Amino acid sequence: MIDISHSMILYGEDRITPAKMVAMALAEMIRRKYPKDSLDIIVFGNDAWPIQLKDLPYLQVGPYHTNTVAGLELAMDLLRRRRNPNKQIFMITDGKPTCLKVGARYYKNSFGVDRKILNRCMSLATQCKKIKVPITTFMIATDPYLQKFVQEFTECNNGKAFFAGLDKLGSFIFKDFESGKRKTVY
Repeated sequence: MIDISHSMILYGEDRITPAKMVAMALAEMIRRKYPKDSLDIIVFGNDAWPIQLKDLPYLQVGPYHTNTVAGLELAMDLLRRRRNPNKQIFMITDGKPTCLKVGARYYKNSFGVDRKILNRCMSLATQCKKIKVPITTFMIATDPYLQKFVQEFTECNNGKAFFAGLDKLGSFIFKDFESGKRKTVY
């Protein structure tokens, strides 16, 4: 799952290029190390949709909000169709969700933390935990209030999170909420 919301280029910070680099590295590692595994790539803005691996380098940010719920729902739907015993979700984002689709309309709130949107995300993270689908999040931003969502979300799933700033993409702070481990990875 790759966040293509407007915040990925907001305030003059290019977060989409590092996000694409992380996604391409993950895809290459999966293809080489686990050639029998399947890989689906999903982008999410106001909605979520699958893209082909070959389109990843050309991915552009849209005038979108961050509908993490749509991305998670699509990822879970794709995983339900797979017969593979081991399933997992990798999410690359710069922070908190700001959009939710309610019926045919969008509920959007870009300002602050919206509990309605966050609660739905946390609910999906918990559902993934129950069906044994871990979520590993790659956080491409250092803003503490943005990282707070990723921490809460990862705790709900007992998943893993990698936190990196744009200037130190080669090193991540790794946090495993299942084991309680925290370390810097280069």
